[in-house]
Amino acid sequence: MGGGHLIRCMALVRELRTLNRDAWLYIDADTDIGNLVETMGFDKTWIIGEPGLQEKKIDCIVLDRFQTSQEELTRWTGIGPVIGIDEGGPSRDCFDFLIDILPGINHITPNIADPSLLPLPKKPDHQEENNHGVSRRTTLKILVSFGQEDAAGLGPATAQELAKKKSENVEITLLRGKLQPSIPNPNFPQIKTIESIPNLSEHLNDYDLIITHYGLTAFEALYAGVPVLLVSPGIYHEKLAKNADFCSLGVGKSGTAKLARLLFKNGKLNFPFLESLKNRCVALSTRHNLDHPPVQSLAELINGFAPDSSRNCPACGSPMVTVTTLARFPERTYRRCKQCVVISMNRLTPAPIEYGREYFFELYQKQYGKTYIEDFPNLIAMGKRRLAVIKSLLPANDDTSTSLLDIGCAYGPFLVAAREEGFSPHGIDPAEDAVRYVTQTIGIPAVQGFFPGVGNGGYDVISLWYVIEHLHDCVPALAEIRKLLNPGGVLAFSTPSFSGISGRVSLRRFLENSPADHRTIWSPAVCKKALRIAGFEVKKIVVTGHHPERFPLLGKFTHNNKGLLYGLLLLFSKIFALGDTFEVYATCVR
Repeated sequence: MGGGHLIRCMALVRELRTLNRDAWLYIDADTDIGNLVETMGFDKTWIIGEPGLQEKKIDCIVLDRFQTSQEELTRWTGIGPVIGIDEGGPSRDCFDFLIDILPGINHITPNIADPSLLPLPKKPDHQEENNHGVSRRTTLKILVSFGQEDAAGLGPATAQELAKKKSENVEITLLRGKLQPSIPNPNFPQIKTIESIPNLSEHLNDYDLIITHYGLTAFEALYAGVPVLLVSPGIYHEKLAKNADFCSLGVGKSGTAKLARLLFKNGKLNFPFLESLKNRCVALSTRHNLDHPPVQSLAELINGFAPDSSRNCPACGSPMVTVTTLARFPERTYRRCKQCVVISMNRLTPAPIEYGREYFFELYQKQYGKTYIEDFPNLIAMGKRRLAVIKSLLPANDDTSTSLLDIGCAYGPFLVAAREEGFSPHGIDPAEDAVRYVTQTIGIPAVQGFFPGVGNGGYDVISLWYVIEHLHDCVPALAEIRKLLNPGGVLAFSTPSFSGISGRVSLRRFLENSPADHRTIWSPAVCKKALRIAGFEVKKIVVTGHHPERFPLLGKFTHNNKGLLYGLLLLFSKIFALGDTFEVYATCVR
């Protein structure tokens, strides 16, 4: 959508290929690209249409479409994870991930917002300036550029308004767009009209003032250290310009007339205005992260992505194509399923967590003040409390051996509790060190691996203590659990709750602080619906994780956990089920 966007797409494909990433530019049959491909020196073999698209295995789709329709987005999300670049359309909220390079006016926060991702040239050297902030050249060089199309004809109108002032120390260059309709050649000798400047961003520093509209060139000028003035082709561009705090002179050709009045006073350049404009643009470059060389390019950023986006709800399996997004963070997007209301997370990169020894020792100690092994007595006692609930739900059994499978058993405290309570326990865990400890030190059968995929069936109890939120897809896991359970068997698990006090105070902050590997986030209310869809009936829910200190306003006064206020807030939290975690006990519906 727009020549500038198309040029950016070409540059992105070219740089991704230099990074050894297979990348193509998709152009549909109805798109007129004029001679931009030849002008940009773009390899035509990197362009594909519909037939070629069907033959590719696509890992990631980048849409630079300005405003994408819901119909089009639905089509693309059926092919792979979709990243929107500067997306301003009605379906913005439904994109898997959003990158805003240019600041927008959307209330929907992107995953990443950074103007320094523009294809910026080498940072120019500092220009010597005179007392008026204008370069020491005897002539003020002005570049007028309104993009590849300039359907409103603002470029010629602006150049002509400036030329009418006939200032001898002003040189005006009008850059006409490749896709711009034919217009009469302005008959002013002060205007130099050219049709292209290859790699324009690298030559902006050749000028003392850039006049354009809100878009790529405006931000490139900030980076180049060149003052920039905007005239908007429409109300939307004007809103964008004002939101980004540019000096914008209004909409349409009335803005060009105002421009001339500001730049000239009594037929001479208005140096005080130019000085204030330069200072404003210097401050803007800092605000928009354009006062220093970029850390990485857009291509380098995208090349580091390995998007993982669920097309169906990982809790109940319902389609999630048009699901509204709850929150976006640099690596994560959170969505709520319309069917079961469980919150799920999509990631731009794999979670930086491995379930090894460090996870249970260093990380556990950092959170709880002791290692997992040091916390064993408390964990065993908690396990026995949970087993008492499980026993109350199991059918009468003359066989004294009740089989139990603990998925994500870690170093086995729940398995120990189960053995002491008369169960026949077995464990599964992905951590080799943990499984070795369970089998060799504790002496309980356990296997290393991920669930589903491990387990022989015939269990009376299957448990997942703070595990279900880690599963990439709960649907096959719950189906396998249902298959492995004996008639009347019990499914038991614990997990964080987004309806606890932390989530109620600020759901966004709760999600931001959620561990990077928690793929689903549940609540006591929504788990009943999700489990019913999976073929389970919830028998009992125990809300845990009560934290009076997390209550707004009063929580900061609960320094003493034996004090009256702490006790009152704790009682309130228990009565209204405001704990940040909960336990679920369910049976199969046969």
